[in-house]
Amino acid sequence: MALSEQELLRRESLAKLRELGIEPYPAAEYPVNTNAAEIEAGYDPEKNNFQEVCIAGRLMSRRIMGAASFGELQDETGRIQIYVKRDEICPDEDKTMYNTVWKRLLDIGDVIGIKGFAFITQTGQLSVHAKELTLLSKSLRVLPIVKEQDGQVFDAVTDPELRYRQRYVDLIINPQVKETFVKRAKIIATMREYFNQAGCLEVETPILQSIPGGATARPFITHHNALDIPLYLRIANELYLKRLIVGGYSGVYEFAKDFRNEGMDKTHNPEFTCMEIYVAYKDYNWMMKFVETMLAKISQNVNGTTVVNIGGNEVDFGGTYRRLPILDAIREYAGVDVKGMSEDELRDTCKKLHVDIEPSMGKGKLIDAIFGTFCEDKLIQPTFVTDYPVEMSPLTKRHREDPTLTERFELFVCGKELANAYSELNDPIDQLERFEEQARLKSNGDDEAMFIDYDFVRALEYGMPPTSGLGMGIDRLTMFMTGQTTIQDVLFFPQMRPEKVKKEDKTEE
Repeated sequence: MALSEQELLRRESLAKLRELGIEPYPAAEYPVNTNAAEIEAGYDPEKNNFQEVCIAGRLMSRRIMGAASFGELQDETGRIQIYVKRDEICPDEDKTMYNTVWKRLLDIGDVIGIKGFAFITQTGQLSVHAKELTLLSKSLRVLPIVKEQDGQVFDAVTDPELRYRQRYVDLIINPQVKETFVKRAKIIATMREYFNQAGCLEVETPILQSIPGGATARPFITHHNALDIPLYLRIANELYLKRLIVGGYSGVYEFAKDFRNEGMDKTHNPEFTCMEIYVAYKDYNWMMKFVETMLAKISQNVNGTTVVNIGGNEVDFGGTYRRLPILDAIREYAGVDVKGMSEDELRDTCKKLHVDIEPSMGKGKLIDAIFGTFCEDKLIQPTFVTDYPVEMSPLTKRHREDPTLTERFELFVCGKELANAYSELNDPIDQLERFEEQARLKSNGDDEAMFIDYDFVRALEYGMPPTSGLGMGIDRLTMFMTGQTTIQDVLFFPQMRPEKVKKEDKTEE
């Protein structure tokens, strides 16, 4: 592809640097000993500290004033002003490093290293006085312009096509984006600590599976050449984790990459991170309390409070959440009682309520369609929707008081599902019958219905203790805890259509 004028000029600068004997991409270690945030937080003029600073980062601005210049260096922690004086970085007769390299051959975006000392300028600006300047990596592309003054950002780049496709550029020009991913890491670390303290073991299970189980979803399929068999990217890791409970572990969890060959929108990506945890000798009532404590802890660690602003709603993750049976929710918000209805009656009810349905839908999906249409968006504060009908929950233990229901809950926040949990079905005969019903639905055209996993049934036949399990989407949890409104903003590299044509670079320095 044709290079822009600015890209050609940068390549010319690259060649001239090499002609001067300066390697634009040096291999040697650069001995960084501090960063912008540490200097900002710790510098004290009276102590005269930070007098042997070695800092590195990206050159983000430059103001040349004859034999002295100011610039801004951006590292992982923020920005700091640098002061570059010709006779300081060029103490000998040769002034090439300042007059040619610094003034003409370096560009905004170049990665440089500065050795010097911290000081306060006459205007009161904390800066690093450069005694030595080193080019560490030459930038050959021009960064989009982002103007910043007095801590306020102007003309920030918001184009999703650029931000999501070129996340590396987004992170450079929108440094605040980094904080979202720092919080994501803190969320996961908090969960790990919480689970480990509860005595659970972190494990790994297969991504490539011969039978995609553990959820109702359309899988991605591939082919294993050596075995000459189809394999599926996992849609969930549930059935493998429960095999480990059968094997004798009292609690296991996994942060898993799952894949579902379905639509993409602001809250769904075909590749996503899901945490699943299974604890023996517990039920879904115990799991609700476990989740309440966990989410309050996460919110406190990440945001310093249990109250988070999500899409304009003040959501409180502290305290006890509402328990709302799904059939009660439908009565409350849709005004109909669907308990005991046959599949035909449910289909007629959906038509009367103008709920979109497909011919392949069974009882479970018909009830879910009514719930999704009338109830979900009403559930703003954290709410446990409980006691789903058997047809909606093929892996869940029947309710101890009503065998037409199951001991299951889904946690809803701001109208979106955040978690799904069960008192796990451990009756192998009942489980096989549920799988067979899923097979019937698949034969009727439901390509999201489950496969029959006979090995999992065999595992249950050896005996699985009473167990409670939970699945929670990490991407969506991160959205809630950071106040983001799209899943693409909490994924470093969200799935996008292939880039077909290079857009003209309309930026300028």
